[in-house]
Amino acid sequence: MTQMMTGAYLPGDSTVVLKDVAVPTPGHAEVLLRIKACTICGSDIRAIYHEHLGKGPEGYQDVIAGHEPSGQIVAAGPGCRRFAVGDRVAVYHISGCGLCRDCRRGYMISCTSEYRRAYGWQRDGGMAEFLLAEEKDLIALPPRLTYADGAQVACGFGTAYEGLHKVGISGDDAVLITGLGPLGLAAGALCRKLGARCIIGTDVQPERLKLALELGICDETLESGPDNVADVRKMTGGRGVERAVDCSGNALARSTAIRCTGRWGRIVLLGEGGGLELEPSPDLLHDQKTVFGSWVTSTWLMEELVERLVAWDLHPSDLITDRFALQRAGDAYGLMASGKCGKVAVCFDEELT
Repeated sequence: MTQMMTGAYLPGDSTVVLKDVAVPTPGHAEVLLRIKACTICGSDIRAIYHEHLGKGPEGYQDVIAGHEPSGQIVAAGPGCRRFAVGDRVAVYHISGCGLCRDCRRGYMISCTSEYRRAYGWQRDGGMAEFLLAEEKDLIALPPRLTYADGAQVACGFGTAYEGLHKVGISGDDAVLITGLGPLGLAAGALCRKLGARCIIGTDVQPERLKLALELGICDETLESGPDNVADVRKMTGGRGVERAVDCSGNALARSTAIRCTGRWGRIVLLGEGGGLELEPSPDLLHDQKTVFGSWVTSTWLMEELVERLVAWDLHPSDLITDRFALQRAGDAYGLMASGKCGKVAVCFDEELT
């Protein structure tokens, strides 16, 4: 008798549809995970929940949603060489071909092969009771990290860690974070552990500004607006910050991040979408600034991040403000779309409490 499970689908009209589907069977070098937690990413809202922005093979393919899953292996197919039944894992959410230059470097996000398929976009994701995953996409989850921690490693914290790795963060740095959604909060939490001497955050949502202060992620917060540059310059003695991280995907916020950065400073752009407006000479050239673009991370850096989280006693799950059972996935996505929250998770079993 075929075992059935429930999965959440996103038709693109700001709703969630629950369907009963068959539990898959792992093939060669595949595993079956019992999902414990799957968090919602801002890109899910931007590009799938409201409307399907991606087209063709890059677009959402009417699969089970959710690209931030974490769970426990309950079955392993032939050919698995590292992971086994009982192992706790997070899932790197892009399954690349494994053979191109980018995949061999661990950056499956950049794979352009016809075999590239992202969980929750072109292949079934983690908004279900079980997930079929390829062994090469798994990240071991240490016992000291919860499944809810692991779900955020799968995308948000990994994306933030990659960007911070590019610009370098130390005790010499005052940091500005524009956009305090889950990605911005993750960036701030990591900056704190990396030793940043001062962290300033901006956002349009009062709830997120308050949360960033309550969690001790930011030292100062500002409501996003035209006076941000002057305010940040004043806070930093006129010099500006040494590092800036844009997590908003908003043109004004990105310009703010660049203009708030002082001479020889570094800026990394993490937020997706939107535009960018600047005057190259005064905003960049004359002050010798460097702007980095950063997209997700690699499997090797994600494994390093997991080690650092344990060493730092940093739990990404602290950013989760709301947890829902799968049957309430519609409420979970609706809340995340409102922006009046931190991280939102769909959880199973003990991860729900």
